[in-house]
Amino acid sequence: MNAEPADQIRLLDVQALDVRLQQLAHKRRSLPEHAEIDSLTKDLTQLRDLLVAAQTEESDTAREQTKAEQDVDQVRQRAARDQQRLDSGAVSSPKDLENLQREIASLAKRQGDLEDVVLEVMERRESAQERAAELTERVGSVQGRIDDATARRDAAFESLDGEAASVTKEREVIAAVIPADLLKLYEKLRAQQGGVGAAKLYQRSCQGCRQELAITDFNEIRSAPRDKVVRCENCGRILVRTSESGL
Repeated sequence: MNAEPADQIRLLDVQALDVRLQQLAHKRRSLPEHAEIDSLTKDLTQLRDLLVAAQTEESDTAREQTKAEQDVDQVRQRAARDQQRLDSGAVSSPKDLENLQREIASLAKRQGDLEDVVLEVMERRESAQERAAELTERVGSVQGRIDDATARRDAAFESLDGEAASVTKEREVIAAVIPADLLKLYEKLRAQQGGVGAAKLYQRSCQGCRQELAITDFNEIRSAPRDKVVRCENCGRILVRTSESGL
């Protein structure tokens, strides 16, 4: 394949721009905010799970407290009725009076036990409420950190994408004047060689694979016409001759 030396030189410009695009893409993928957001999101998920558990416990203890208070109220009302009967003098039988007094005493003990249950449930409910409040605050804090990291990531995206768009435009302008067959070969080699399809020949070394050419290969390149597209015998990339090639 033959191509004007100037067009071959332009391949180096295109290659440099392609390398820059690769660097920008890598930087975009490797922003520290990615790992930060992932870590914070995991923390947020755990905190939200704990918050749901605390809220569920608070809801359960609220119902438990209501039921316990209802039980206390029922015992209190029954004791009040019994006390009213006792005070009214309607019960005259000594045995009935003894039984009624015994029941009032039993209800008083039962009421005390139930009130202790209410207090215990209230304490558990308050603990759950405090835990839910603490977790709500922590969820908000972590969400705020995620929002901050996301904003920083998006700002970095905007900067990198803007530069990538500029580089892409510049590449399109240069690539447009390179012969189609030469550009096609470059693109093919670039895909095969890890993103580098053309490299400068510096002295006797290929700047693509960083290996020195055998003296016979170097002499062949030295004697080749300037418009001949030469390839590195080691890596197969297009070798572009410049004033630094030592030919």
